This record gives sequence, structure tokens and C-alpha cells, in this order.
Amino acid sequence: MDVDLVFKIAAIGIIVSVLNQLLIRSGREEQAMMTTLAGLIVVLMMIIRQIDTLFKTIKSVFGL
Repeated sequence: MDVDLVFKIAAIGIIVSVLNQLLIRSGREEQAMMTTLAGLIVVLMMIIRQIDTLFKTIKSVFGL
């Protein structure tokens, strides 16, 4: 796992939280929820790629 991935996830979290607060304070709770869900989906897609790489590495190590 690369440290760069942790920084990317942290940056996405910070951006999403700032957008969430701005949208809630302007009275757009629905858009704030959609922004939060979009950020969660982006992070999950990044993590799924890393898990896929992990499983491929495990398969190659054990010869499965």
C-alpha cells in the first residue's frame, strides 16, 4: 500500500466535508447528502482496486 493513497483518501474526505458543510448551511441538504455519497463511492472504488491487487498478489504467491 502506498502512502500516496492515504493522502488521496484524506484529501477527498476534507473536500467532501467542506462541501457538505457549505451545502447544509445554504439549505441544500439533499445535495449535501449526494455529495457525501459520491465521495464515499469514489473512496470505495479506490479501495476496491487495492483489494483486487492484494488478492492477485496472494494468488500468485500461493499459486492458486
